[in-house]
This record gives sequence, structure tokens and C-alpha cells, in this order.
Amino acid sequence: MFFVHASGGAMSKTEAVLTSAIPITGAGPTNMTQSHPVSPELVHRARPADAFPHGWRQRDEHTFSVTAHWPHNHVFFEPVAGDLHDPLLVVETMRQSAMLIVHAGYGVPLDWHFMLTDLEYTANPTQLDVGGQPALIDVELEFSRLEWRGGKLSRLKVRWVLRRLGRLVATGSGQARVLSPGVYRRLRGDRTTPGDTTGCLPLPVPADLAGRSRAADVVLAASPQERVWRLRADTTHPTLFQRPNDHVPGMLLLEAARQAASAALGPAPVVPVAGDIAFHRYAEFDSPCWIQVTDAAPRRPGMTSVQVTGHQDESLVFLATLSAPRAD
Repeated sequence: MFFVHASGGAMSKTEAVLTSAIPITGAGPTNMTQSHPVSPELVHRARPADAFPHGWRQRDEHTFSVTAHWPHNHVFFEPVAGDLHDPLLVVETMRQSAMLIVHAGYGVPLDWHFMLTDLEYTANPTQLDVGGQPALIDVELEFSRLEWRGGKLSRLKVRWVLRRLGRLVATGSGQARVLSPGVYRRLRGDRTTPGDTTGCLPLPVPADLAGRSRAADVVLAASPQERVWRLRADTTHPTLFQRPNDHVPGMLLLEAARQAASAALGPAPVVPVAGDIAFHRYAEFDSPCWIQVTDAAPRRPGMTSVQVTGHQDESLVFLATLSAPRAD
């Protein structure tokens, strides 16, 4: 599951205002067209540089528009294959925009937990060029299969369409659960203590093998088996861990899948322009999680596809399929 911690600490007066719902039924024309600003807390980010949505508005009862900014030089979501935006920046924008609307559009408090259980996406590489300057991205979100508990949203499906200057950048869909603090505590039991891997991390594989430019961003360590790596979750990483977390974040698991695909298919870094991932359980910090790559049938001509799994204590953590343009 794409496990996302709620904002930590006491809620400020500003945050309390931000969690007030914009009416989603019987709204007049002003509410439907008004644009609302975004704070990093609404997308569960601590650093403004990592919060990509900048504004949102409601289009009809369950359809919303989000404006996002993609930096041209993000420290983690750096350009790939020369001068393309990282396709995982597409996924992160989808994830953040959904969390934004769950909180700001549907009134879910910031201390609740957003759990994305599955996601699929397809990006258009011809619209991912960086060009040396930030990109303005329009995100359309359509929510369906909504379930409510105690007057609060508890389950949903979301469909995303991303455009850049009117041209299609990517599409995707996903399903999520929304958990109150009490439900989350019961679900996690005695595993709510934040993880800390300081001083006990295995050595990373070479950065170029994982398709990264910096060793600090490598989330894989070597294993004795071919096409198998040990997950390496550095809880001091400024982008992947922006606050204490009691489990390995889903975005780190997707990054591990991408790095494993690059290591298996290299030497050129893999650019996963299409993919899907389903999360089956939490990944914990206290036992090894093994990332394995196997070949998969290509999704379409000219593409190479792999299946990537994560296993911990002999249980499946996630199952992903990533597809990239075939290297000539």
C-alpha cells in the first residue's frame, strides 16, 4: 500500500483552517471556479521544494483541477535520459494532488492517513522534456467509488489526467483508503514507533548501476542472488523521509522497483514511462526486504517490461510492472 503518514505534531490554527472542507454539494459558481492556494502540509511534505501542487479548484461535485509546478533541477527527481522529467515525478504529482483534494476538497483532517493501495500510470515521453526551466502542469482529478464512515471519506478511486500547455503528459488511476488516527493505531498495533536506520544501513550498490547520479539516493544493496537486491531505506534521506515514519514509504518502494529495473536492464538507466504497482502489506524496518526482477511481456511494441516484487519475511510486500522504451 502507498502508505503515507499524516502530518506530525500539533495542528496549528493555519492548518485547522486549511482542513475545512470546500462544499462539494450544492456549490454555486463562485465555489466551482475559485482557485485555492496549497501549503506543503496539505500534500504531506515538510519542504516547500518537494510540494509540487500550487493551487486547486473544484470543477463539479467530484472533479477537481490542480495546478502543479515541476522544477527543472529537483535534487531527487532529477532529469533522466539527458533532459526528460523523471516519470516518477509524474507519479509523485498524482499522489500529492490526490492527497490535496482529500484534505482540502473533502475535508479530511490532516492527522488522518492516506493509504494508496494501487496505482497505474502511462506517461508521454514527448511531453517530458525539461528545457532548462520549470514546467506548469495541469492535473485533472475525477473521484469515484467513494465510501464514507462517520461522515468522513474512507475509501476512493481517482483518475488523473496531466496536461502541459494543453498537451497530454500522462494518465493514471489509483485506489486509496483514508484512515483515522484510531483506525491506524489499531491497524499498526505495536509497530507505531518511528524507524531509525542510522548506523545500520548496508552499503549501496554503485549509483550508476541503480540509474542514479548520487550514492545518497540509492535504495538498493547487493545480495548473493542474481537480479535480487536488499532494500536500503535511509531514514535521514531529506526527500524520502521528511518526518518520522513507522514503515517504509510507498514512494521509496516504487523507487526501489525503478532502480532494480535499471540494475537488471542496464547499463543505460531505465526510464519507466508506464507502470503499475499494488501494495499488499507494510514494509517494516526491522527485517530485510528483498527486491527481485523478472522479465515480463512487453506492454506494447518498442517497449521493455519487467516485473518487480518486494518480499519481507517470506510475505509479498508489493508487485510492480515497469515499462520503458527499448534501448537500441
